[in-house]
Amino acid sequence: MNIVEKILARASGKSQVAPDDVVFAKVDKVMVHDVSGPGVLKVFDKLKNKGVDVSKLWDPTKVWVAEDHFVPSAEKISAENIVKLSNFTKNYGIEKHFKYGMGQYGICHTLSHEEAMVMPGDVYVGGDSHTNTTGALGAFACGLGHTDIAYVLLNGQIWFKVPETDYFKLNGKLPDHVMAKDLILKIIGDIGTDGGNYRTMQFGGTGIDEMSVESRLTLCNMTTEAGAKNGIAEADQKVVDYLSSRGATNAQVFKGDDDAQYANVYEYEASEMEPLVAKPFSPENIAVVREAPSVELDKSYIGSCTGAKYEDLEAAAKILKGKTVKIRTEILPASISIYKRAMENGLLTIFLDAGVTVGPPTCGACCGAHMGVLAKNEICISTTNRNFPGRMGHVESETYLSSPMVAAASAVTGKITDPRDL
Repeated sequence: MNIVEKILARASGKSQVAPDDVVFAKVDKVMVHDVSGPGVLKVFDKLKNKGVDVSKLWDPTKVWVAEDHFVPSAEKISAENIVKLSNFTKNYGIEKHFKYGMGQYGICHTLSHEEAMVMPGDVYVGGDSHTNTTGALGAFACGLGHTDIAYVLLNGQIWFKVPETDYFKLNGKLPDHVMAKDLILKIIGDIGTDGGNYRTMQFGGTGIDEMSVESRLTLCNMTTEAGAKNGIAEADQKVVDYLSSRGATNAQVFKGDDDAQYANVYEYEASEMEPLVAKPFSPENIAVVREAPSVELDKSYIGSCTGAKYEDLEAAAKILKGKTVKIRTEILPASISIYKRAMENGLLTIFLDAGVTVGPPTCGACCGAHMGVLAKNEICISTTNRNFPGRMGHVESETYLSSPMVAAASAVTGKITDPRDL
């Protein structure tokens, strides 16, 4: 069995599972945030009206809550949702509640690894489509809707159809000017935004072994944009060390069998990779940066669960050091722990000296809600994961997706720029 099949077999108490089997699996961890949490509470209210006991959760110690999408509160409704979350965690005895403005908090898909809350081999579900991100730790991680999350919270288990697995093999180490974001854009460009529909996208090969854990997180994050059920990379010593450095003493390597079967195998040579952008209005609409349209940009955005991990900020800082941005540029670290590390190591000074605005962790601009939305006809280059019409603001704005290095280089020139050309 491959790694996902082994995880689902363990979680469902079976010795063997295969693609298309339907299993009832125990869940190890579950997450809700300030958008999905209130939605789940509405489901609880409906269940309660039907006579279902919703007075306690199956295990509050396995539940955690993030405030990330509408923080700082954009308007009255988002402020009220934060209050609902606080009441929810208090009433149900949930201790892991990462509150905006109270020490460590950040984007939910960043906290899952920054706080070492998911381990290799876990079944982890969250009330957000980019829960796939955390598959980089060697877990089966996927997003669920409000009703399914409500069921998990009450029962600690949920059904899954075992997905078929496509294997994406990277040979060799990526060049210094190419990041994981370029690789996942290349893959999505090849298979399309429906190429992973209800499938596992597994990453492996010498190139993945060479990658940092944070780079693997970027790959798994954007399996969502290919329609995948989940993304995953097998855990190795790098993952164990990464989690151990964040306080997890129980992380272990969890791998699939050597004779594991895959529906399809896609192979890539790292040396052939180039910096890419995804043009409006789809992540599959890719172009080599040096061949991209020479448009005048209005904004560069370096943030989100996809593009604001520490190594993303470090890559941007190398480009921006000693330079001045030509367009409105915003950098938002994905969590307070990353923010503090960036401050301690001088990255924030580099950003501020370059004329960048540094903001708090939030999903606001990425989802077009607040904290920097785009106006009509504005064009943005962004490290985020989606660029459909209206994603980051006005329906007639445009977003180009790129790596942090490309976004930083483009901020300096005001046009889409390969970092090698500065």
